[in-house]
Amino acid sequence: MGNRIANIEAALHEMRQRFAIRKVSPLYETKPMYYEDQGSFINGACEVETDLDPISLLDALQSIEDGLGRQHTINKGPRPIDLDVLLYNKQQFQHERLEIPHKLMHEREFVLRPLKDILPYAVVNSSALQHPSTVMDLYIGLKNRDETMSPVTEVSHRLPLIRSMDPKRPTSIMAILNITPDSFSDGGKFSSRDQKALKPNIGKIIAAGATILDVGGQSTRPHAKLISAEEELERILPVVRTIRKMPEADGVAISVDTFYSEVAKGAIAEGADLINDISAGQMDPNMLSTVANLSKTIVLMHMRGDPSTMTKLTDYPHGVVERVAQELSLRFQAALDAGIAPWRIILDPGIGFAKNQDQNLELLRRLRELREHPVNLSGPPWLLGTSRKGFVGKVTGVADAAARQFGTAATVTASIAGGADIVRVHDVKEMAEVVKMADAIYR
Repeated sequence: MGNRIANIEAALHEMRQRFAIRKVSPLYETKPMYYEDQGSFINGACEVETDLDPISLLDALQSIEDGLGRQHTINKGPRPIDLDVLLYNKQQFQHERLEIPHKLMHEREFVLRPLKDILPYAVVNSSALQHPSTVMDLYIGLKNRDETMSPVTEVSHRLPLIRSMDPKRPTSIMAILNITPDSFSDGGKFSSRDQKALKPNIGKIIAAGATILDVGGQSTRPHAKLISAEEELERILPVVRTIRKMPEADGVAISVDTFYSEVAKGAIAEGADLINDISAGQMDPNMLSTVANLSKTIVLMHMRGDPSTMTKLTDYPHGVVERVAQELSLRFQAALDAGIAPWRIILDPGIGFAKNQDQNLELLRRLRELREHPVNLSGPPWLLGTSRKGFVGKVTGVADAAARQFGTAATVTASIAGGADIVRVHDVKEMAEVVKMADAIYR
């Protein structure tokens, strides 16, 4: 009931006041079980460390449920939040109020799927089982697994959840809105000082099919001169305010393209939903903790160095796919360690950033392989930004970046074929048609 992600995050916040949360699984959207006359559920699992005994732990969890408005009406029916004790170390526990291990967990895919993400080899020694089994074994042994079950990611409460493993998911369009004088293909096109021109342009972008607007206050093209956080805020905050006041933007998420935590904090305070960080938190050590504290979503892009040095950092021993997977996995783990929830992370391979032409093409060609890499990058959604980039111009022979729509269209199609969930583009109207066609073929 209500905002499902917000309820889970509120419950986790309350749990952290009472005990230490060590691991949190991705969240999965699942069909209702037992009582089926209700909407879909969001389910996850977490590992906590506590000195509370099982009944005291149950009391603490039920007090959180009560505080979040749970009313015990229909058994297994709709409720804002439901907190269960599944395991308590390796102990078995029997009480009129509580049985551990949870007596029904072995038949519930919505329990076993997230639990295996964090504790695959935990032993379940339940009275409902003939012999002890690991969580992984119980999951493998499930009959009639739900193939539509998928991890979910929230970009914004304004948008549907991204179901990154749903083969029929639609691709989202992120529109590039650079408020810069020096971006490589659209520098000077938009200005926060020209609100008369800005609003109709934003309206056209939304009408063309963009559901995410990515507002950038400084160029990150190769060798771009970096500006301060203060100057970046001066450029983007008026734009964020303008978008949030537009009725046609009610169903649109605002992303802010920044590597400054100060900019991220200021933009979110004005209504931004998402932070798109080209450095994945490496250029500002406070970025990841800032996003975690604000309970917002972040795009972690793979890059080496910074815009002034990245073109010299293209040596990838063992291949670009292998190294990008490993390096991006480290940033993913850093975000989790900072407290960012798994359902608030989007990954980006960083096309054009610290990669040469052949490496960019290889990443596009082998995107699915990257996405399904054993370092566990398959859960989060993937964002691809190829629009008008230099490697497109080199292949097609089109020097004018603004005229690279056809080459960009091919890269957008390749991105979707490889499993991209979001494509970041300049030419929204044209690329929206490409996305519709590619989704019809590949989704």
